[in-house]
Amino acid sequence: MTRFLGGSRQQRLLVFARRSILMMGVALLGALATSRADAAETLRIGYQKSSTLIALLKTNGELEKALAPLDIKVSWHEFSSGLPLLEAINIGSIDFGADVADTVPVFAQAAGARLAYVAEEAASPSAQAILVATASPVRTLADLKGKKIAVTKGAGSHYLLLSALAKAGLAFKDITPAYLPPADGRTAFVSNNVEAWVAWDPFLSSTIRQSGARVLADGSDGLASYKRYYLASADYAAKHGDALNVIYGKLVETGKWVKANPAAAASQLAALWGIDAATVEEANSHRSYQVGAVTAAGLVEQQKIADAFLAERVLPVKVDTSALAIWTPKVP
Repeated sequence: MTRFLGGSRQQRLLVFARRSILMMGVALLGALATSRADAAETLRIGYQKSSTLIALLKTNGELEKALAPLDIKVSWHEFSSGLPLLEAINIGSIDFGADVADTVPVFAQAAGARLAYVAEEAASPSAQAILVATASPVRTLADLKGKKIAVTKGAGSHYLLLSALAKAGLAFKDITPAYLPPADGRTAFVSNNVEAWVAWDPFLSSTIRQSGARVLADGSDGLASYKRYYLASADYAAKHGDALNVIYGKLVETGKWVKANPAAAASQLAALWGIDAATVEEANSHRSYQVGAVTAAGLVEQQKIADAFLAERVLPVKVDTSALAIWTPKVP
C-alpha cells in the first residue's frame, strides 16, 4: 500500500486527482493533434517543366500556405509532357494537373479519362513553332514533304504540325514523325538526326538562342491558338471545390505578377530551369499567362483539334470535346 506523506488524506487525494486529470488532458491534446495531422489531406499536383506558374508557386511555397487553413498538404510530381500527366490523373496517381496544351485533353478523353477543366491560359500562338536549322533548304511549309520531324505526341506542337501541313496541302503521312519528348527532340534536332522539330517554350527560345535555329512557322495566322489548361480528375473537382478555388486564385495572381515583373520572374525561373534569365524572359514574352475560367464557348477549338487528329487517324476514336466537365471558380 502506497504511503502519502504530509497533509490530510483528502488533500492528498485531491492532488492525486488533479495530477491524473492533467495527465489525461495532455494525452487527449496529443491524440487530437495526431488525429488532426492524420486528417490533413494531400493534394497531388502534376506539372511539367514548362508549367511556369505552378513552378513559381512550388518554389515560393505560397500555395501550401494558402491551402493550410483547409488542412491540405501538397505533393509535387514532375512529368516530361502533358499526355502522361493526364494519364496519371485518369488512373488516380495525381489529383490536379498544371498545365497542359490544348491538344492533350483531347487525347486523354479518347482514352476514356474522366477529367474536369479547372482554368485556362489565354491563347499564346507564338509560344510554339516549327524549327529548322539555319542552313536548312526547307524554306516553306510545302518543303516539309518527305522530311523527318521530331514532335511530342499529343502536345500542342503536334496540332501545330498537323495544321501547318494542312495549310501546305500536305497530309500527316507525307512526313515521317519522330515521336519524342522535348528533351530528346532537342537532342535529335541539334544532332541533325531530324530535319525539323516542333517545340514549345521554354525549349523553343532556348534552342533558337543557343543553336541559331530558324522558325519556319509558329501558331500565328490561325494555325493554332495554343491555349494551356489546368485540369483535375472529375471526382476531385466535384468534391474539392474549396481547394480548387484557392489554386485558381493563386494562378491568377501569379500570372499577373509574371507579366508585371518579367525580369524578376525570369530570374527565379532561370534557376529552376537551368536556362539563362534572358532566354527565360524571351520565352515568357510569348506566353499570355492570363488565367481565366473555362467556358463552353472558349473550348470551340478543342473540337476542331479532335476532328483534325481523327481525320489523320492519329486519334483512334471520335471525341465530343463538350463532354468533359467544366469546374467554375467562385470569384469574390
